[in-house]
Amino acid sequence: MALRPIGVVHTPYQKREDIPRQGRLSSEICEIEVFEEYAAGLKDIEQCTHLFVLFWLHLSNREMLTARPPMDGQEHGVFATRSPNRPNPIALDVVELIEVNERKLKVKGMDALDGSCLLDLKPYSAAIDSFPLARIGWAKEGDIGR
Repeated sequence: MALRPIGVVHTPYQKREDIPRQGRLSSEICEIEVFEEYAAGLKDIEQCTHLFVLFWLHLSNREMLTARPPMDGQEHGVFATRSPNRPNPIALDVVELIEVNERKLKVKGMDALDGSCLLDLKPYSAAIDSFPLARIGWAKEGDIGR
């Protein structure tokens, strides 16, 4: 298996501690730059209000298999958490698409380090992708998203 970056993510976040815990809580406008060879894939993207952004967490610890989420402090298996440390550090953000200028997308809601490799973009659909009754059993509802 070989992944190829299709672009790069530009954010104001230079260090891990600068990144908001949840991108959707940030009002920062970030830029996604798609490489020239993938530009044709952006056709009609301006018709999307929101996007899934998949990117690589290049500073993650790929050996960690447990994590302690700040919302409860208990140890859980990494696959039951949203920890950035995981065997394959692929991140997923849902962002609001603000503007499209050729190969550059202005978005709101990213929680990526500046320079992160862009792996893929997909349109988000509230009708298809939202599961309002979804839960994380070990987390208190009021703590999710903070």
